Amino acid sequence: MEKFNPITEGNIPITLFKFAVPLMFAMVLQALYGAVDLFVIGFYSGKESISAIANGAQFMHVVMGLIMGMTVGGTVRIGFCVGEKNPEGTAQSIGTMAVLFFLISIILTPILLYLTPSIVSLIRVPAEAVPEASRYIGVCALGIPFIVGYNVVSAIYRGLGDSKTPVYFVAIACFLNVILDFWFVGALKLNAMGAGIATAISQGISFFMAIAFMRWKGFDFKISRRHFTLHPPTVAKILTVGTPLALQDSLISVSFTMIMAIINSMGLTASASVGVAGRLIGFFMIPPCCFAGAVAAMTSQNIGAKQLERANRSLAVGIAFSLCCSCPVWLFCQLFPEAAPGLFTNDASVLHGAGLYLKSFSIDCVLVSFIFSMSAWFSGCGKSFIPMTYNLLSTFGVRVPLAWWISLIPGASLFHLGFAAPAATFISIIFAALFFVAIQKSLKLDTA
Repeated sequence: MEKFNPITEGNIPITLFKFAVPLMFAMVLQALYGAVDLFVIGFYSGKESISAIANGAQFMHVVMGLIMGMTVGGTVRIGFCVGEKNPEGTAQSIGTMAVLFFLISIILTPILLYLTPSIVSLIRVPAEAVPEASRYIGVCALGIPFIVGYNVVSAIYRGLGDSKTPVYFVAIACFLNVILDFWFVGALKLNAMGAGIATAISQGISFFMAIAFMRWKGFDFKISRRHFTLHPPTVAKILTVGTPLALQDSLISVSFTMIMAIINSMGLTASASVGVAGRLIGFFMIPPCCFAGAVAAMTSQNIGAKQLERANRSLAVGIAFSLCCSCPVWLFCQLFPEAAPGLFTNDASVLHGAGLYLKSFSIDCVLVSFIFSMSAWFSGCGKSFIPMTYNLLSTFGVRVPLAWWISLIPGASLFHLGFAAPAATFISIIFAALFFVAIQKSLKLDTA
């Protein structure tokens, strides 16, 4: 008797919610990395260190976007094989993914170390924060193999329909990061570099524990050493989905880095203010991002099982759940804009700037409820080039030019700059809706 698969056979709202909640815990814990770094830095250091962490973390988001986008290609491929009830293909996908991303991490680490001075100069880090930002980015670059490894393990489990297991390892890393942050930043006074060291060590320990657990538990299907090779057809399928997403996520992060460079030109206070606001925005975006992750997993398996209508219903449910979380966030930011930033700093000027930025940017928290899930649906269908196209067009055609134009207006503040993001997201939603309608007929034929 075949095992019941809730993703392709169970109640959609319940299954999607159960899949998204562990993702949410994992992402909250991952966001705590940065939040704890900023909290400890704000407690023990000054604006220079806050700006260094903000700029260094913004650049690392570019790298993370590249890694996470690529690993989604593996998640989708594994999901297809699970939906098709193809255990050999699933094992081949896992082995190929492990080898592929090991090679990527080996290549990426020395490149980032070499480019660190150029990166700091390019993003126009305020002069007072340059030394610390350079050290922070350099240390984080050394931790790239662990970041890649953890994301590969998480992608494998999510492709198999298990979003709970990765949470345990994020929790371990987060706990270690808190302890090490207070040691390296507070006790040893290493400032931003200390935060980077704490993060790299905690991620390394978490990754090795994840590998040990995977070897101990095993899978429901046979997987052996022969599967751990670069199987060309599987590599092609992973890259077909993952490369557009990697380009999209990393280039969108590049756009935010460009906007950060614009903000850096407004001075140290503006840089620190957006750094604090950015950490909070990272938390605010977690629910729609997690429901989108559930939509991608459910879509890939249901398309593999030739159930298009079920995939479409998963999209609608994902958007509804996201809105239930994001609308209260927007309202809170309108009523109490300086409340949340107060968790990270007591500097009045930074609090005021962060509050101004949050009031306008928080509109995007509502709009991404639509675009995150829609983009995940396209990716789950294996058509990740579609969200890449409209997201990059709106980002570099709207968000960056609009932010630059606003910065040139006399008297413009961080409140005005915050509108650039929701304006770009709104354009993406229009394009996504048009693409969604346009490809429904072809997908019906594919799943018939």
